[in-house]
Amino acid sequence: MNSHSDSYKAAGVDITSGYRAMDLIKPHAARTRIPGAMHDLGGFGGLFEPDFSGIASPVLVSGTDGVGTKLKIAFALDKHDTVGIDCVAMCVNDIICCGAKPLYFLDYIACGRISPERVEAIVKGVADGCVQAGCALIGGETAEMPGFYHDDEYDLAGFATGVADKAKLFNKSTVKAGDAIIGLPSSGIHSNGFSLVRSIFTTEMLGTYIDELGAKLGETLLTPTKIYAKPLLALSAQINVKSAAHITGGGLFENIPRAIPEGLRARVARSALNTPPIFKLIQREGEVPERDMYNTFNMGVGMALVTDAGDADRAVSVLKSQGEDARIIGEVVAGGGGVDLC
Repeated sequence: MNSHSDSYKAAGVDITSGYRAMDLIKPHAARTRIPGAMHDLGGFGGLFEPDFSGIASPVLVSGTDGVGTKLKIAFALDKHDTVGIDCVAMCVNDIICCGAKPLYFLDYIACGRISPERVEAIVKGVADGCVQAGCALIGGETAEMPGFYHDDEYDLAGFATGVADKAKLFNKSTVKAGDAIIGLPSSGIHSNGFSLVRSIFTTEMLGTYIDELGAKLGETLLTPTKIYAKPLLALSAQINVKSAAHITGGGLFENIPRAIPEGLRARVARSALNTPPIFKLIQREGEVPERDMYNTFNMGVGMALVTDAGDADRAVSVLKSQGEDARIIGEVVAGGGGVDLC
């Protein structure tokens, strides 16, 4: 491409780096192609031709989110090939809470200086996340913004769209007292609460090997967010999932009530949770009260589902067949909204 500007480059924006980055990321986008994805990256819009056959009343479900200050850990470790998974997960895990199948994804990277190799690493993670979610990466934007971001820093956000049959949308109004709450395990902190995490652990500590973690601290903190699209869709094809809650910022106390109608509350058993060691380390080193831990982090539950009590055991069995260490963690009870930990 015969496109360049010495004046723009002198001002801090090298458009040729953007072209090089585009060349590097195209193969990663190509491996996410699914039926419906049209053309390659580089146009003014991402194209997707949906196939709604077999769906009586299609409803499009969209979600958008970013990675947050977890990116600071990636900057400190100069490791950028997993945060893209977080970006995809934060979006698609939200839309599957409606019962929607993810179709396509777009990303947005804003940085102080385009490093084609770093952009490639980021988009590799995005593509990995899209493959895990079963959706196509159909477009995005990389913006070089000198003076707004430091040269070696960036922000990352995404946008996902899925489809569901209107009659099969999860519907929390059907939830009743006695229903079971099923927890799907998290892979760790996921992508929430990192402002608190970074106030506890210094940058110098990131390279320290922690026996109870079985890994270096920074490696554990960068563990990417788990994507629940495929196991949850497999479950909803066999079991009536009434509602679902993606456990993000606000932890169990804020997110589980979003899947329960007014007049009901959740009762969750601490003993049923398989809480990873990183949370115990955070609580101890930061002297964080237990209440704050459950109101900030997922505490080992990345997704919570509500089903009829009579379906709960079969639901757990189906999820286990999908590789998920799912377990019944509580029940819905009468009373004002909220969560009781017992």
